[in-house]
Amino acid sequence: MYTPSFNRIDDEDEIRRFVAEARSAQFITVDPDGTPVATLLPVIWDGDVVLAHMARANPQWKTIAPDSPALLICSGPEAYISPSWYAAKAEHGRVVPTWNYSAVHLSGTVRVREDRDWLRDVVTHLTSVHEDGRDEPWHPGDAPEKYIEGQLAGIVGLEITVSRVEGKAKLSQNRSAADRRGVVDGLRAEPHYAAAEVAAAMEPGL
Repeated sequence: MYTPSFNRIDDEDEIRRFVAEARSAQFITVDPDGTPVATLLPVIWDGDVVLAHMARANPQWKTIAPDSPALLICSGPEAYISPSWYAAKAEHGRVVPTWNYSAVHLSGTVRVREDRDWLRDVVTHLTSVHEDGRDEPWHPGDAPEKYIEGQLAGIVGLEITVSRVEGKAKLSQNRSAADRRGVVDGLRAEPHYAAAEVAAAMEPGL
């Protein structure tokens, strides 16, 4: 991932928190014929391993050789940045549009897991993470055992060993304080649902 120094996220705790809050990632591999393939998956990053699963009917997993390269892209809020928000527009006019966003890329190697007990542990873990904090959290044990067994038969597991971590927050860090303030104010007036989240991410730097 192209990451200028002023956009790079170096703090591991911040990166892990970002992935935990994103809760999903685009899982990307390359087919034997060189075609890149991607599937959006819920993920858990535990130590140096990311755990996930996909539908057995999805052909992507069938082309994955053991320990072949894989990339996970976790995305945060993103928004279009209008040059009309910059103070610099009134000063000299040398401004153009851009796009602000945050992302984490996890690169490594992947293994497909079909062991039923392993799959049960992973989906139980995923469920507990996403049900946490609910008044009546759902648990796989709430469903009939035969039904759960049938659902497990319809998925395969993915175990990605992470060897490279890249974090990026492109939040107008290369602009002046006046330009950044203009962007935050502009974003807060935007109707797009993610604009306010990008503004909130920029606010601490002002």
